[in-house]
Amino acid sequence: MDRTVVGIDVGSSKVCTLVGEVDSAGNTRIIGIGLAPSRGIRKGAVVSVSEATAAIRASVDKAERTSGCRIERAYVSISGTHVSSLNNRGTAGISRRERGITPEDVDRALESARSMAVPQNRDVVHVIVRGFVVDGQTGVPDPVGMRGFRLEVETHIVTGGTNYVENLRQCVQGAGVQVDDMVAACIAAGDAVLTSAEREMGVVLADIGAGTTDVGLFSGGTVWHTAVLGIGGEYVTNDIAIGLRLQPGLAEQIKIQHGHAFAKLVAPDESFSVFPFAENTPQIVPRWKLAQIIQARVEEILLMVQQEIRRSAYDGLLPAGIVLGGGTAQLPGIQELAKEVFAMPVRIGMPAPLEGLVEVIASPAYAVGVGLMAWNGTANGGSNLRGSGLDVGGRLVRFVRLFLPD
Repeated sequence: MDRTVVGIDVGSSKVCTLVGEVDSAGNTRIIGIGLAPSRGIRKGAVVSVSEATAAIRASVDKAERTSGCRIERAYVSISGTHVSSLNNRGTAGISRRERGITPEDVDRALESARSMAVPQNRDVVHVIVRGFVVDGQTGVPDPVGMRGFRLEVETHIVTGGTNYVENLRQCVQGAGVQVDDMVAACIAAGDAVLTSAEREMGVVLADIGAGTTDVGLFSGGTVWHTAVLGIGGEYVTNDIAIGLRLQPGLAEQIKIQHGHAFAKLVAPDESFSVFPFAENTPQIVPRWKLAQIIQARVEEILLMVQQEIRRSAYDGLLPAGIVLGGGTAQLPGIQELAKEVFAMPVRIGMPAPLEGLVEVIASPAYAVGVGLMAWNGTANGGSNLRGSGLDVGGRLVRFVRLFLPD
């Protein structure tokens, strides 16, 4: 029997609700899509509960109409500069050596990693296992059943500011939907656009949204570093509005219709016409001039991503290079510019093919929403890596094998 799954991507420019049906083989078919302009969300964080709740409700209502399903529960993306991460190690003594390591021993090691690392004003979003060590033996993928005295677990812990997390939860619940789990945007996007080979070899995902850029570094089949930068595509739009003296809405249209991220690739004779503020006659603007404005800001974003990669100390371990996601990744020329900035392989991250109503979401801008579908399938027994540690004492033990590298 098919299962219905729901994901809500709450972004700074749009709220996207996807409804999918997962069959017994784990294949997902999109049966409902609800898109609504984002309100009350700035840089991934709630700044107006009433406006954000209304935007989420509008998106959910549209998804219910297109799918014919009543949406009661959903997986929800979380972003914003309040989201941070760290790598930590937890330890536990083996309770009954004659029986070998038990799931309860694993649970205690994970709880140790979680409790040692997280301040009281932060909520744990994910506790992701990177590997186990049994009596000094590294590289253990699954310690259950092994004999030993001491179990250690290496984890990647993603946290969010408690108030930020609760504000988002309040908005979703105010829209009539219970939150099954919150998923860091970069990890959800990684599920949608990264291949198993890339995750194994070493790759960085930079999901450039409207208000934030979510960065995830994956290696050895799992995530090693995550961060959220407080800059995104809306900064590009603002630069265009200032540089060409346009209203913000018109600047966004110009970016979509004529934008280019690498000025030297634009033909010198290309141009377009616009109506600046207080002008009754159109002005002709060379496209290369627009491209220069865009390139300056996009290059700044890419350099910030590069700095974050270097800060992670894994910058020399990324043979698979960079994958760009988010709406800004649709800009022509951004792949070529990124290759010049990073001096590494770069590709645009298109969501993995799905079935059903996929024409609208076949774009890097919907990577997070599509990733929530994969996450939902994972939490119910799918094969892709990703899971949550919100309840270390309960669900985490049942999901521990899902956290392990593929």
